[in-house]
Amino acid sequence: MTLRKWFYLFWTTLLIGAVTAVIAGLVLQLTDQQVELGGKQIGFSMITMILGGATISVLSQMGFFAYLIVRYIIGGILRKWAWDIVQVIITVIVLFDLIYLRYASSEQQMSWGVYMILPLSLIIVSIGVAWWKVKMTNRSAAIPTLFFMIAVTAIEAIPSLRLDNAASTIFMMVPLYLCNAWQILILSKVLNTNKEPM
Repeated sequence: MTLRKWFYLFWTTLLIGAVTAVIAGLVLQLTDQQVELGGKQIGFSMITMILGGATISVLSQMGFFAYLIVRYIIGGILRKWAWDIVQVIITVIVLFDLIYLRYASSEQQMSWGVYMILPLSLIIVSIGVAWWKVKMTNRSAAIPTLFFMIAVTAIEAIPSLRLDNAASTIFMMVPLYLCNAWQILILSKVLNTNKEPM
């Protein structure tokens, strides 16, 4: 990874985060008049949304590089099949926590079904991203991509999940998820390889 390649990854991810945050914020404001993202003035609100999206994209990039470092270190300790099993177990635990812990800690009395929307959405879209990644590289990319897109995204989204508010979760999850998807999909192209780096 050269500095030029890293700059490309950084700025494209930043742009994706800012643009998708503005789109998500405007859709939230248009569909729900109770949602205020940065006040009532549209100019100030747009700046707030752009800065929020840029911040979310930086959080996404930190999580991505942390994942790559952990993956590299564990790749030297565990065999690939063992690391794949660990990733599957962690992903299942994170999905369970997204349902149970959010339901148990919620002050509002809502049904289980409401808390299953986010994990099911993550699973469905992550399978699509993993399928695309496998087509771009090879079959060994499936489990790492699913792990990153589900477990790492959920961990990065903890600040919005703690608020137990649909608007804040959507505003953070949409840019965060798209930034993570962009980074995991473009990595092999940036590194000029058709396989996953270890």
